[in-house]
Amino acid sequence: MTIRSLLSSMLIGAVASARSMTPMATIAAARLAGRHTTGQLVLLDRPVLKAGALLMGAAELYGDKMKTAPDRTVFLGLLARVMSAGIAGAALAPEGREKTGAAVAVATAVPLAYLTLAGRKQAMARIGQTRSGLIEDALIVAAGVAIVALSTRK
Repeated sequence: MTIRSLLSSMLIGAVASARSMTPMATIAAARLAGRHTTGQLVLLDRPVLKAGALLMGAAELYGDKMKTAPDRTVFLGLLARVMSAGIAGAALAPEGREKTGAAVAVATAVPLAYLTLAGRKQAMARIGQTRSGLIEDALIVAAGVAIVALSTRK
């Protein structure tokens, strides 16, 4: 197994560092579009969990702009990143390497959460919370969609 075979898992972990629910939401959307992942994915094959993942992804995009939104590095924020990155990283890993894919995604998401938070705080100081959040949303959602689209098949 090469690092290249786990690149999708690593990249989806990077997405989770900035938006915890985007990895699961993009995989749920891909599943709804009839796309399949290389790794086993049991949870997001259930319709209610697909809908829940999409709803949580949308809610996070909205909630992030609120003045009361906590930093992504608080315990619950990191826990959400660990769970989402793990599920998505496993799904995008080569078949039989789901645990490794999950570990790689989590190992990417957690430390990068601190880096993406620092970047967001700098952007907030320059252009405000809402504008910086919208820009970050656009970049992260586009990255998540691209990673999942390139890593799944019909």
